[in-house]
Amino acid sequence: MKVVFAMDSMKGCLSSLEFGAAAASGLQRAIPDADFEVRPLADGGEGTVQAITDGLGGEFQNIEVTGPLGNKITARYGIITQIIEEKTLENGERLDFEEMIQPSSHPVPTNKTAIIEVSAAAGLTLINEIDRDPIKTTTYGVGEMINHAIDAGCRNFIIGLGGSATNDAGIGMLQALGAHFYDDRGQILNGDNGYLTGGDLEFVHAISFEHFNPHIAESRFRIACDVNNPLCGQNGASYIFGPQKGLFESEIKIMDNWMRRFVDTASEALHTNIDPDEHGCGAAGGLGFAFKYFLGGSLESGNKIVIEETNIKKYISEADLVVTGEGKLDEQTLMGKAPVGIAHIAKVFKKPVIALVGSVSAGFDGDRLPDVDAYFPIIRRPSTISEAMDSATAKMNIAATSEQLFRLIKKINN
Repeated sequence: MKVVFAMDSMKGCLSSLEFGAAAASGLQRAIPDADFEVRPLADGGEGTVQAITDGLGGEFQNIEVTGPLGNKITARYGIITQIIEEKTLENGERLDFEEMIQPSSHPVPTNKTAIIEVSAAAGLTLINEIDRDPIKTTTYGVGEMINHAIDAGCRNFIIGLGGSATNDAGIGMLQALGAHFYDDRGQILNGDNGYLTGGDLEFVHAISFEHFNPHIAESRFRIACDVNNPLCGQNGASYIFGPQKGLFESEIKIMDNWMRRFVDTASEALHTNIDPDEHGCGAAGGLGFAFKYFLGGSLESGNKIVIEETNIKKYISEADLVVTGEGKLDEQTLMGKAPVGIAHIAKVFKKPVIALVGSVSAGFDGDRLPDVDAYFPIIRRPSTISEAMDSATAKMNIAATSEQLFRLIKKINN
């Protein structure tokens, strides 16, 4: 029997790989000779850097950046390095990989991918609730992370949007990357403390890219974005996400109007027609808009990006059984969260799917869970939430539930 474990993280408790390893230990107790793979999983939000970097053997970078309120913080991102080998014929023609039968091919420059979560530099959790104010917060630190990754040789980027404390349409990030913003008098805008915030959108009348990081043009940005909101309007960044970031009701329409004017300025600077109503432009306080139009990024499903980058389809296709899971099974699970994506792929290959979950929401209709054959909560005895989320307790519960599950499977198969 070969089993693939592909679990989402248990937020605030276990990483994706820790969750999978605990479940795999239960399999080993029940069926010691079973073959298995533990693969990383994430949906583009929290845990994406950890999942992809760990899962693909990358390395983490811890750097000092500007936090959402201007204070210096330490942010972490991952770098994945792929060494591409090729063999060149005497006439200079290059052989396909399949034709390389001699081991003397030489390595060519490495292909480096940076895995970055916006929340690491501009996250809502980095600010005390009383201090949250998207007029004062900045994405400058996100730009600093991109610059650092470029200096490290990265030209491919996977950016996880979500959890931001900002609503600056990305001007802080763009400023860090070298863009210059000007007011109606032609004076350069640097912000009150050397970085631009959401409040500076009011004054932007022109943009220059003369000093923009030149390597941006040769870089590829894949943006994990599962938010469909436009940049402006009743369903836009200010109206929908502004209040949770500290925006007062009286300020919502004002910021929305600033963003509308910024769209016109951006269109003039980029010499192109811009559609701020395009799905995803309102993600992360307008960072979706900035990545798409200023950096040429593609806004994609977070599940899709992680699944493709970790090559999990290959492992699923070779498995006899797929085990996935997450912290809580609820209505949000049905909105395309990572375990549902894994289950769908498994069914394409006609593989049975089991889900291990921390808990199940009251009234959740399991019959509506697509492509999952059965799910099992891991809680074994009454406990408080904090007790259940203790990492050691969670690992024990996962392993015990997994063991009993595979003991049953072993008995049936025999």
